[in-house]
Amino acid sequence: MPERVIAQVMNIGDYSDVQALASQMGDEVLREVLAHAEAGQFNERSWAYWHYRLGLSSVDHVPALPVRRFA
Repeated sequence: MPERVIAQVMNIGDYSDVQALASQMGDEVLREVLAHAEAGQFNERSWAYWHYRLGLSSVDHVPALPVRRFA
């Protein structure tokens, strides 16, 4: 599942990991991974950073993290 690996790098990768990922995958792929993120894939800091970095929100208007829902 490449999307899961991309999300893990986005969440816990260091600066060089993130730079390599962004240059190899492109921002559109990263936006898609973020848009379809599952609960628990991102911590608050990474969630906010990527929304700001990818132009999806301003610093003060980051959407809430995904949450688990039980049917």
